Amino acid sequence: MDRRGQKLKFAAVAVFVVLALTGFSTTSKGRGHSSGHSGGGGGCSSSSQNHDSSSSTSGSTSGGSSGSTYHDYDDDDDYTDDTYGDGGSSSTSTTLRDATVELVDCATPSEPYATVEVTNPNATGGYFTVTVDFLDAGSGRVEEQNEETYVEGNGTATVRVDLSAPAGATKVDHCDPQPYAPAR
Repeated sequence: MDRRGQKLKFAAVAVFVVLALTGFSTTSKGRGHSSGHSGGGGGCSSSSQNHDSSSSTSGSTSGGSSGSTYHDYDDDDDYTDDTYGDGGSSSTSTTLRDATVELVDCATPSEPYATVEVTNPNATGGYFTVTVDFLDAGSGRVEEQNEETYVEGNGTATVRVDLSAPAGATKVDHCDPQPYAPAR
């Protein structure tokens, strides 16, 4: 019984050494962990199988040539593309820079609204909140109004920001839009 136990231990060690030297992982996920292999990994059942074009018994790596042995010891990040679908970058892709705002026209009694141009500096479209201060002749605030608008990626939109009541336009002397419209 003692001899049989020693043979089993030797066989287990031999399989482990073969797996380690050929760069295969016992937890392969269908991806090759060894440069020089085109397909997925998988355990070798026999030490006579040679999956590498060079001998790797010395245990050293030779800087990325096609016959070198490389083992990815950091298997923790192998799931990012498959699990999340977008490489885990969803939070980065949804962050938009603020749009810029320029006044086109201020409110008048005949047109009780300000007109502004909103420019989106982002490659993707998004919703932005425009804020305009309607001011009297002494630069006192008559009222402040917000308007949400969608602007195409790298585009400009003309937006109308209404006063709460048309009669308020008689008090308005000038308009002061916030220079940046934050993304929603």
